[in-house]
Amino acid sequence: MRELIKNDQLVTIVPQDFKNTNKGKVLNVSIDGFKMELKYKPEGLFVNHICDFYSFTDNGYLYFESYIQSLENNIITIANPVKHRFLQRRKFTRIKFIEELELTCNNITHKIRTLDLSAGGMKIQTQENIDIETEYNVSLKLSDEQEIKCKYQLIRIEKGDNGLYTISGRFTSLSNIDKMTLVQFCMKKDMENINKK
Repeated sequence: MRELIKNDQLVTIVPQDFKNTNKGKVLNVSIDGFKMELKYKPEGLFVNHICDFYSFTDNGYLYFESYIQSLENNIITIANPVKHRFLQRRKFTRIKFIEELELTCNNITHKIRTLDLSAGGMKIQTQENIDIETEYNVSLKLSDEQEIKCKYQLIRIEKGDNGLYTISGRFTSLSNIDKMTLVQFCMKKDMENINKK
């Protein structure tokens, strides 16, 4: 782990309850794991509970699962993970996500239906002709407790024979915590779908 996690590196920690996502700076790295100082009060983080961890590194976007060995005030010790992987921006897990939503900009509102979702963006369908130059506001309701509000920028529009517009776009103005939440949400849904087969 020493070659992946270094002192002063920023790491985001996502417990099972997304609302308690936190982040911190690595204080030191040992053979058994690493110690970090959390930015926020460690609510919803517990010793021996498995969490997801994300960090930008020289090799890309690092993701791994591990558990908290100790927790004292804002200082937390994380066990070395058994395995890790790198998530590239273009390789964010994409899942089927069917929801009726709205894109808004000032007094303009477009009704849309989502087709799929990833931490990078989503594909949608609509009967309305949407301006590709406009950046829209969108709210993604992932659960009763979790809603992500961000900007949606259109990249490509195709008009089908049925008169529906299929649009691909990307999210902008996403906070790191919201991005991590989307990464985790999509990965967990993808795993659930694989296990159902």
